[in-house]
Amino acid sequence: MMIAVWAPLLLPFLAAPLARRLAEALSPRAAAWTLAGSTAVLAGGTLCSLGLLAADGLLQLPPVAALGHLSLPWLTAAAPDAPFAALAAALALAALTALAVRTASRRRRELRTARAALPPADQHPDMRPRRATVRRTRTPAHLTTPGRLTTPAHLTTPGRRPLRSTLTALTALLRPAEPPLAVLDDERADAFALPGRLRRPGRPGEPGRIVVTSGMLSALSGPERSALLAHERAHLAARHHVFLAVAEHSAGIHPALRPLRTPLGYHLERWADEVAAARVGDRTVTARAVGRAALAASRAPRPDRPRLAPAAHSGPVPRRVAALLQPRPAAAPGTRLRAVALALAACLALSTGATLEATADLHHVVEAAQQGAEARH
Repeated sequence: MMIAVWAPLLLPFLAAPLARRLAEALSPRAAAWTLAGSTAVLAGGTLCSLGLLAADGLLQLPPVAALGHLSLPWLTAAAPDAPFAALAAALALAALTALAVRTASRRRRELRTARAALPPADQHPDMRPRRATVRRTRTPAHLTTPGRLTTPAHLTTPGRRPLRSTLTALTALLRPAEPPLAVLDDERADAFALPGRLRRPGRPGEPGRIVVTSGMLSALSGPERSALLAHERAHLAARHHVFLAVAEHSAGIHPALRPLRTPLGYHLERWADEVAAARVGDRTVTARAVGRAALAASRAPRPDRPRLAPAAHSGPVPRRVAALLQPRPAAAPGTRLRAVALALAACLALSTGATLEATADLHHVVEAAQQGAEARH
């Protein structure tokens, strides 16, 4: 057990660079699944190994040994150093649990704040205020010119159509079965895919929404708005927020998995870019929409966007634009790529197999300790 239980703790240092190298040669969708799946398997193996180490030492506590009818002298002789490893593993599990709870609480609070900032008509009934008042986001003072009145977003912008007619056209682009569109009256440019909520007993579910500000709509043309909506719709349809959550929690479990968060975010954005380009039918328009959205958002960024809400203007935008201006990418299989894929698959299989082997060894230890107790009696 001592050899098998340590393998899942060491393999991420080898598997993480392999997963990153393999993802660079795959299509965006395959790359995202490869990175997310690898991080989930490796993080799961790490947790199992820590749990097995803690359980191995827990068996040597007199109350636990008496409860399980185990021979304490036999356990002590078989693994004299188990209590020290068990103490370290238990402290690590406690720290990881506290970190996971804090991270989940922060992300939940961010999502709840984002849902509460929606107009009352777009909010869930449980989150609507008692009085149906129109909520308007105030524009920061540094964005307005003293002595000059700012034009409300719902009025006609020079060279643009009125916002109401624009919203009508945008709503027509969304099919009834697709996520609804929520527009914030804010001159700061922003757009993101807000995840929904699962159905629970006593609380109905809530669909995901595409949230966009009036400032972002004013910064884009009609075809670019279509590409932007298609991009955010792709995030919601593929549940990219789940990928981001898995990567964030996995990075907190093992330090070797932290470098995979940024590549995963990039490939998720590239995945949505390709879906938007196919939906719009023009890769150049999609590239222009991504670039102009990023420029508009950089002028006055909104800091309240949830980290689990993907946005079209996030990530390495120049690299994404350059990829969109090229033909649709495809995986290029080669001898080196196959070798990397086989090495990564071997690491994942070895991590899973070592976890199962360590679990079986712990079971055999318990059986042997029980037989030792019976032999003494």
